[in-house]
Amino acid sequence: MILTESQKKYLRGRGHQLKPIITVGNAGLSESVLAEFESTLAHHELIKVKVRAGDREVRDEIIVQLCDKHAAVLVQRIGNIALMYRPNPDKKPEARLRIPSS
Repeated sequence: MILTESQKKYLRGRGHQLKPIITVGNAGLSESVLAEFESTLAHHELIKVKVRAGDREVRDEIIVQLCDKHAAVLVQRIGNIALMYRPNPDKKPEARLRIPSS
């Protein structure tokens, strides 16, 4: 999924008040973290993830792995916090997060 800049801006505005729901520690991505990430992303569609890894390259690699394995889109990354989005087509239409079309 590719988001336009206006869609990313909208999602950044929606995600501004969110607190990080998932925290990835120094141990990296375990099966339990991946399962929790999947269920949380399916439920909320837009989440913040805190990655507490050693350096920037490791944090970037963890964020890329999360996005690739779960078909999520990185909306924004500031420091060790990443804002990620993935629409859930199984949710009721009125419960889905609606983003502008363009």
